[in-house]
Amino acid sequence: MQPMITQKTLELSTSEVRILSLASIGGALEFYDFVIFVFFATIIGKLFFAASLPDWVRQAQTFGIFAAGYLARPIGGIVMAHFGDTRGRKRIFTLSVLLMAIPTLLIGLLPTYQSIGVVTRQNSDLPLNQADELCIQFSTVHV
Repeated sequence: MQPMITQKTLELSTSEVRILSLASIGGALEFYDFVIFVFFATIIGKLFFAASLPDWVRQAQTFGIFAAGYLARPIGGIVMAHFGDTRGRKRIFTLSVLLMAIPTLLIGLLPTYQSIGVVTRQNSDLPLNQADELCIQFSTVHV
């Protein structure tokens, strides 16, 4: 006699499907954001960093900004999870959306280096700092 095997099918409820769909869309949009940043890294470097810097330095600075944001995510997740548990997940979720949307808007409104960076350098009587001097030295080195 063979043992009877019962198969139990688990179906997702409408609420679970909705949550899964929204989480998937959020993950896809986050990934899209990272991909767009990488594709536009060269343009971001040219717009927001000095033209006197070599291309590789501007690109390294751009990827440094990306890395800082990417590395800060787990810390933000820990902090936001703590407050979500203590103050309510819906309120903290709304706050996290605002904390992403407002800086994104402000980044879009940032003036480029050409429009504001030159003005600050021309109005400054300060000499070049050591980082600027190193970048100039690196740009003149021929490999």
